Amino acid sequence: MEQLVRLVPAWCWWLAALLLVAAGQQYRVVAAQGETGTARGQLAEYRFEVAERDRRVAAQARAEELRRQSAADEEGESARKKLELAKGRAANAESAADGLRWEIARLRDGHRATCDTIAAQQRQAGTSAVVVLGGLLEEADRMAGDLATALERSRIAGLACEAVVERMKRP
Repeated sequence: MEQLVRLVPAWCWWLAALLLVAAGQQYRVVAAQGETGTARGQLAEYRFEVAERDRRVAAQARAEELRRQSAADEEGESARKKLELAKGRAANAESAADGLRWEIARLRDGHRATCDTIAAQQRQAGTSAVVVLGGLLEEADRMAGDLATALERSRIAGLACEAVVERMKRP
């Protein structure tokens, strides 16, 4: 064996060793390229899955946003209708109150005329109790109407707000 090794020149042995190392390196490069290709494929799949998941989440979020907006719009429309109804009732009540005020003014004027003709000496510098009470009743009626209107508006707005919040909680 030793003679065989001496028959082959040294530069051939160096060439053989160099070829073996080069073949090993080439094998490693090919294996690394295969792993890189696999990794790129997995990365592409992962990116696709993430994009698909993001698209689904965005679609769900948009659907939820549309559901909530629809619920808020429905409740807002319901509240507007209730406010219009309340305004109509307030106008009817104001009309009835105007009639009562007119009747109170007529009675007050009649009372004044009667008092003037029957007992002018009994009247003092101030107005009679009927006139004062009539004025107080008229002012109290006006204030009650204003307060009732404000209370009805506030109640309708509060109920609409509660309904929107409740519908937002539902899936």
